[in-house]
Amino acid sequence: MKILVTGGNGFIGSNLIKRLIQEEHHVHSLDNLSTGAKLNEVNGCHYHYGEVENIDSMDKDFDVIFHLAALARIQASFEFPHKTFTSNVVSTEAVVEFAKKIKAKLIYAGSSSKWHDPTQSPYAMSKYLGEELVKMYRKSFGIKAQIARFYNVYGPNEILEGDYAAVIGIWRRQIRDNQPITIVGDGEQRRDFTHVSDIVDGLYKIMLSEHYHDDAWELGTGTNYSINEVYNMFFNKFKVSKINLPDQPGNYRVTLREHDDALNKLNWTPTDQLKKYINSL
Repeated sequence: MKILVTGGNGFIGSNLIKRLIQEEHHVHSLDNLSTGAKLNEVNGCHYHYGEVENIDSMDKDFDVIFHLAALARIQASFEFPHKTFTSNVVSTEAVVEFAKKIKAKLIYAGSSSKWHDPTQSPYAMSKYLGEELVKMYRKSFGIKAQIARFYNVYGPNEILEGDYAAVIGIWRRQIRDNQPITIVGDGEQRRDFTHVSDIVDGLYKIMLSEHYHDDAWELGTGTNYSINEVYNMFFNKFKVSKINLPDQPGNYRVTLREHDDALNKLNWTPTDQLKKYINSL
């Protein structure tokens, strides 16, 4: 199949492209490099650099579009709300319209923030609106669209630097730079950490499946850990100290996969790889 991945130079996109190339698909990527990197390029993929809003200038014969491009951090969205809505809503409207025009199957990267009050942060609202756009185009225009809702992804190619690094990436950088680990709030907030290889496998199964979900496929392990428990895993490996920072707005107390539809209908089998991954660093 001929497949387009938006955000293909990013963390999840680069891992997905590697799988798609291994499966001998014809793959293109569209990325503006705002958070992605050319270092993440995969041999065999055709790379295009530019804004996702200009997706209509791409080839018109894609069978599948994975829309992964997004600005994906809560705290950064408070500092850059306009950029967040442009990236996560305006770009998504351009992608769903393009998918409608070329009759491609669309798989949209949703967020577990769906299960929290979307008014808590610009990021949560932008991803909520993105999901609703996809559902509206599916219902009103009949596009073949599915939502894959991600939970706290970590693994190879995760971002280590800057505003868009997540907790595991931030801690990896702090250890690299001989700094103490920073824990936001009391550390008792719990997260469903999901390895990027499982996310990619879920996305691939969604692409191939004839099953269509009325809401979204939940891609989380179904197991969660407190931030303090994850710190203990890092401490056991690296003997690193910690510093507690004040809590931040939009910092949810719990994320955990909400249902098992991907396991039951797609035969998706995620595994809890967090401790193994930390020990491998």
